[in-house]
Amino acid sequence: MSVFFYGCITLDGYLADKNHNLDWLYQTGDAEETDYENFYNSMNITIMGKRTFKEIEKMDDADSIYSTTENYVITHSKSVSVRGFTPVSCDVVEFVKQFDKDKNIWIVGGGTILAPLLDNNMIDNMIIQIAPVLLGKGIPLFSQEESLKRFYLKEVKQYGQFAELIYTKIQS
Repeated sequence: MSVFFYGCITLDGYLADKNHNLDWLYQTGDAEETDYENFYNSMNITIMGKRTFKEIEKMDDADSIYSTTENYVITHSKSVSVRGFTPVSCDVVEFVKQFDKDKNIWIVGGGTILAPLLDNNMIDNMIIQIAPVLLGKGIPLFSQEESLKRFYLKEVKQYGQFAELIYTKIQS
């Protein structure tokens, strides 16, 4: 099993503005400018938090957005409004541990989902796109406990105005 974080942040490290909005991202570019399609096609499972899922709910084609993966939303809700997504109310670390070793899991957005996985050394790969935007305040990507974590910079790419950094976990 490989666990991936794939997402875009601002130059100052934010996933969203202080109101959880992504307008800054939508105004900067779109997925067609990146290698998103190839990345997504290599995934089996997506896991996201409720706030990230709320962004998907806003999309016109929400029912078909992640049509080839098993999709889970970490939430206390018993149901979600988009077909193809399953709500789960549990610890994300224990949830990820249950999947087969041959699965690729994408952690979609959400520092609250990413942090406990980083704390437990469960993120194997990070693909971080950086947009040329400064927010000053917002929702940070990294909020894990204080602990040294090392990754290896495998590749750097440019897609329009986005820089993409591809990291793999250094095995200790």
